[in-house]
Amino acid sequence: MKKNYHSRKSISEINVTPFVDVMLVLLIIFMVTAPLLTAGIKINLPESASVLKNEKNDPVTVSMNSKGEIYIQKKKISPDGLIKKLIALKGQNKDLKIYIKGDKNLNYGKIMDLMSFINKSGFKKVALVTKLK
Repeated sequence: MKKNYHSRKSISEINVTPFVDVMLVLLIIFMVTAPLLTAGIKINLPESASVLKNEKNDPVTVSMNSKGEIYIQKKKISPDGLIKKLIALKGQNKDLKIYIKGDKNLNYGKIMDLMSFINKSGFKKVALVTKLK
């Protein structure tokens, strides 16, 4: 009597279930960490109905919090240090744009002083950042 043995063949299909599991975990990780990457200086911006155009080059953001402390991007800096840093940046890119974020509880004169510091650095393209209503 002859026994009929079934030969076992290897499966040549790719099992995608572990791949999908890993991708879903990565998606969740990126969704949780993405808002943390955009956090910066806590500034209470005034509101405006106007919308800014998208710029091709990333602008430099100069912020002033409610205490009057000045930040370039996320780094605290003195007014004299701001001028030196902006002059150095101007040497690298002549078309660089400056965005100013000022706390809405600040005196208007403090923002004007900040703008004059930026003008002393040779920048003529300066924009104020507001929250949309």
